Amino acid sequence: MKSFKGKVVWITGASSGIGRALAQAYSDEGAFVIISARRKELLEEVKSSVKEPSNCMVLPLDLTQHDQASHWVQEALSFKGHIDILVNNGGIGHLGSVDEMDFEVERRVMEVNFWAAAALTKAVLPSMLDRNQGEIWTVASILAYFGSPKLAAYAASKFAVMGYFESLQYELAGTGVHAGILSPGFINTAVTLSSLGPDGKPIGKNSVAQEKGMLPEELAQKFLNKTRKTRPPKNIVIGKYERFSVPFKRILPRLFRIVYGKLTNVTRKKKD
Repeated sequence: MKSFKGKVVWITGASSGIGRALAQAYSDEGAFVIISARRKELLEEVKSSVKEPSNCMVLPLDLTQHDQASHWVQEALSFKGHIDILVNNGGIGHLGSVDEMDFEVERRVMEVNFWAAAALTKAVLPSMLDRNQGEIWTVASILAYFGSPKLAAYAASKFAVMGYFESLQYELAGTGVHAGILSPGFINTAVTLSSLGPDGKPIGKNSVAQEKGMLPEELAQKFLNKTRKTRPPKNIVIGKYERFSVPFKRILPRLFRIVYGKLTNVTRKKKD
């Protein structure tokens, strides 16, 4: 088992939810933490909440501007000279059917959830390969394994994450750099609350499943426990009962489609 003490960990989407919980968990373990998100004031709040604020760097950034990824990496490297762990956690959600969602909203979901993670990874990877060590973790979702109504672009972005970073895993074989994918189930965060509607504005309401989900602090502890292994896993699924949907889909795809279709129809009718 490895220690995170003294490791330099960079987390995007760190102003709330999973990102904030991960920043606090790594700090508790003695890591140096770089926290990124759009709003500096929220990042400052996170910094003041970690165990060692002096070991935390605030690096505001907007993932839609991922053409600046190389510049962000240089800023991050100025903290301690290297990055041991990158956690691509930043992301946005949406809620709306394909026929009603504005295309620009769907494009934004892809830009933030997939292209930003790819751009930041490509910018960080050379420094890790030069040192022949480092870990890149990218947050996908259980919706990286199957689609869901009114979440087409979100699911597509997570499918893209899965395909891209699984490919990277093969490419990094034989090096000291590890690429891993974390797929959470329902986590009790505000991600649904801030999801974009068809008009591009936050829908302003959370889902029941989200509110009953695992606390982000619990997810963070489970994630650190799984990744502290000398040879960490390549794919991690964390959640409550919903995590079993992944092997269900893999083993019994036709039955899964029938069951999931009925469940989503019931949910849709209740909302209607």
